[in-house]
Amino acid sequence: MQGLITIDEDLTNESYGHYPYKRPIEALLDYGIILLDKPSGPTSHEVVSWVRKMLEVDKAGHSGTLDPPVTGLLPVGLGEGTKALSLLLLGPKEYYAVARIHDPVSETKLKKVLSEFTGEIYQRPPQRSSVKRTIRTREIYNLELVEQIGKLILLRVLCQAGTYVRKLIYDMGEVLGPGATMIELRRTRVSDLSELDGLVRLHDLLEAVYEWKEEGREDKIRQLIKPIEFATSSLKAVVIRDSAVDAICHGAKLAVPGILQLSPDIVKGEIVCIYTLKKELVAIGEALMSTKEIEDASKGIAFSTKRVIMKAGTYPKLWHSKKSSNLNESVSQ
Repeated sequence: MQGLITIDEDLTNESYGHYPYKRPIEALLDYGIILLDKPSGPTSHEVVSWVRKMLEVDKAGHSGTLDPPVTGLLPVGLGEGTKALSLLLLGPKEYYAVARIHDPVSETKLKKVLSEFTGEIYQRPPQRSSVKRTIRTREIYNLELVEQIGKLILLRVLCQAGTYVRKLIYDMGEVLGPGATMIELRRTRVSDLSELDGLVRLHDLLEAVYEWKEEGREDKIRQLIKPIEFATSSLKAVVIRDSAVDAICHGAKLAVPGILQLSPDIVKGEIVCIYTLKKELVAIGEALMSTKEIEDASKGIAFSTKRVIMKAGTYPKLWHSKKSSNLNESVSQ
């Protein structure tokens, strides 16, 4: 949340909520994310189930399924943090793929075909996919030949979420002529999260849990479990008053007087993250006014609430409604 514009100033009550990186472990397990390094073999669902049992949490989920043989970054949300995982679909994904071309082709011909598959492509999901097998478009932002040794090639693929890399390589092989088969695939980036942020192996997580529960040491588990705000820090943001927080947690819309800070270039229809003064993620919202309009206004509905992340009651109720059906009315202060 860099470079926010200040609309008004206010203080936060230290008695409520927690600064994300100072949460008690129990709260971190309810608003956390693990950048898991998925091993080859188990399904994504199995890996998440192991994490849930290991941490003894009621709820955990992942962003973007990896097939059993595929390794790499699998973001695993914990507790209420699972509600924010959908934001990761807004960004690209990066993969490194090893493929075998069935007959040798020149590097010149290969690079020409790679350029033809860069940009918007048509793709039909494979037969074993969990989605309807209809032709759809996907964006390939970058398709790079990293290395070629005989029939083997190493590719870097930067693509839109929902792209099937195995099918991409198959289709490239058909255009090349002899055909191609993916041998190995590793995901290295999901939106703005990457393996450079430090991926967590399952046995390291197990060791950290043991140190925390059996020896009372929290250092390692705090290194491995990041606040959910780590995954949303690059998105446009709005900071609100403490007095507005609980109403937003009940699904209310956010009016201009409730806003203290916001990103300078928000446009109507854009998805934003709504935060407390402690920088806790409260909800995901949609802009109904631009930054310029909010700066010039003294009232009006600025954001609708699309998905609530924070539990109601975390901050005190400082709003009033005539009827319970009015919970979706705006927050004015």
